[in-house]
Amino acid sequence: MPVIPCLSCDTEEPPPPIPQDRKVLIEEFTGVRCVNCPAGSAEIESLLFNYGEQLIAISIHAGFYANPYPESQYDFSTPEGDNLENFLGIPIGYPTSVINRKLFSTESDLQLEGTISWAGHIAQEVLIEPKINIEIENEWDSNTRKLTINIAGETVEPIDEKVRLTIFIIESGIKDTQLTPSGKDNDYVHKHVLRKAITAYNGDEVASSLDVWDLIDEEYSYTIPSGWDADNCVVVAFFHNGSTNKEILQAAEKHVTP
Repeated sequence: MPVIPCLSCDTEEPPPPIPQDRKVLIEEFTGVRCVNCPAGSAEIESLLFNYGEQLIAISIHAGFYANPYPESQYDFSTPEGDNLENFLGIPIGYPTSVINRKLFSTESDLQLEGTISWAGHIAQEVLIEPKINIEIENEWDSNTRKLTINIAGETVEPIDEKVRLTIFIIESGIKDTQLTPSGKDNDYVHKHVLRKAITAYNGDEVASSLDVWDLIDEEYSYTIPSGWDADNCVVVAFFHNGSTNKEILQAAEKHVTP
């Protein structure tokens, strides 16, 4: 009996997409009344200098320390920030951070209080290839101040659990009051300040599971308030696990204005 060639057997599966360079997200919890937080912010800037585009920082003003002073021009606290503090674990003291929302084997909590362990955990995370790629495209209308955000995702390897997408807008270069070891500084420059969550604070579910080559295409819009400097605003977006495991799969950032 002749053997019938199996055409499908001769067809090789296409290789998976090439993973992007890993981007690590550090979410720093801070506040204008926190005397030790300028040291945390300085550590963030040092880490950003060392890791360049592989590190993305967000400063979340939440809790008691975020209450503005009478002379403050801005209130950096947000409902999203307070929700995130509860979602990621209320720290005992500031400054503290969560790195890729990962519970590291040497830690008992997502919140990493103090700054001593931040660099070591980031060094581990930048070496891990992402399971999914992410791209951000922003369309900015300077007349209406309407921002349209397009998020594209492409799966590099299967993901067998719910995947969520979170989008934040952050702003840097804001001069306002901050308590420092030398007293109140009314010209302190605040950076990477969480201004708004475009999705739900804990992300929008985009898939119950994903296979290799699966594509995600999402669009959101938001009108930037006139009091924000759009030139100093950045969109931060990231895919993350949507179960009890909150780990971030991959992150990206892009300026609002061209």
